[in-house]
Amino acid sequence: MCGNIKKLRFADRPATPAEVEAAVLQYVRKISDTRHPSAGNREAFDGARAAIEAAVSELLAGLKVKRAAAVAKASFRAV
Repeated sequence: MCGNIKKLRFADRPATPAEVEAAVLQYVRKISDTRHPSAGNREAFDGARAAIEAAVSELLAGLKVKRAAAVAKASFRAV
């Protein structure tokens, strides 16, 4: 859909709430084709943001990530 949306699954750390919020906002702006919703659309826009942010947070919390192994690999490659 949009190659500019940032990935939120990192090998060395979890995504911050600010990173999740920024990605969700970018996604909702893209699919709604509006950067600043009108007053009449604000409720729908904000509701979508909240629902998608909750879903993304739940997804990221539920993913099994082998952080220690990934960090070790990344450290090994850097040497």
